Amino acid sequence: MASLLSVQSLAVSYGPIEAVRGVDFDIQKGEIVAFLGANGAGKSSTLNALVGLVPVASGTVSFKGEDITDWAPENLAPAGLTLSPEGRRVFGALSVAENLRMGAFSIKDKVALEAAWERVYTLFPILHERRDQFAGTLSGGQQQMLAVGRALMSNPSLLLLDEPSLGLAPKIVGQIFDLIALLRDQGVTLALVEQNVSMALEIADRGYVLASGKIVASGPAAELARSEALKSAYLGGE
Repeated sequence: MASLLSVQSLAVSYGPIEAVRGVDFDIQKGEIVAFLGANGAGKSSTLNALVGLVPVASGTVSFKGEDITDWAPENLAPAGLTLSPEGRRVFGALSVAENLRMGAFSIKDKVALEAAWERVYTLFPILHERRDQFAGTLSGGQQQMLAVGRALMSNPSLLLLDEPSLGLAPKIVGQIFDLIALLRDQGVTLALVEQNVSMALEIADRGYVLASGKIVASGPAAELARSEALKSAYLGGE
């Protein structure tokens, strides 16, 4: 079966610093894939490179069989690839509805746009309730829901989530992971970078462990949960 996303020899550099060093991985349609590792392992840099937020130094990224390595970020959302970034990055001085509308910038069809609104407001009733409220006045959990909702407005085939549970209360973390499972059930393929390793592996189908910009282990989530490579990646740090 052809991969939804296929990455070969991906490298990302920040000046002289090699953040990602020639990684290979793939994501199949309908699965949840977790990227795990200590801070600085290259996880977020990998996701950012997939959506064009940082330049690819070398390697190729293919999505739905097409080479998207050098595509601009604004061309990737209409193609079906979106990122909900680390730290949420909502526009605090804009309303909830205005933030969501920015995620649907590529949708011209009114019926499709209405369907996007309905989907996000059904998933997140609190966002509908607070649609006219400034995003900056929302709680951390509500801002995370808004960030995910904004990414969903373009109806992605593949949704990348960078640290979706970061800084959230345990109860809200549970809600976010329930949402991830629900999205998969609705046909969205997901990849997530997540520091909450146990919850990430509980929900993921497969995972990749990164250390110092390289993939040091991969496999089914249940196997990775027992792997020594996973433990050493966190204990060893960078």
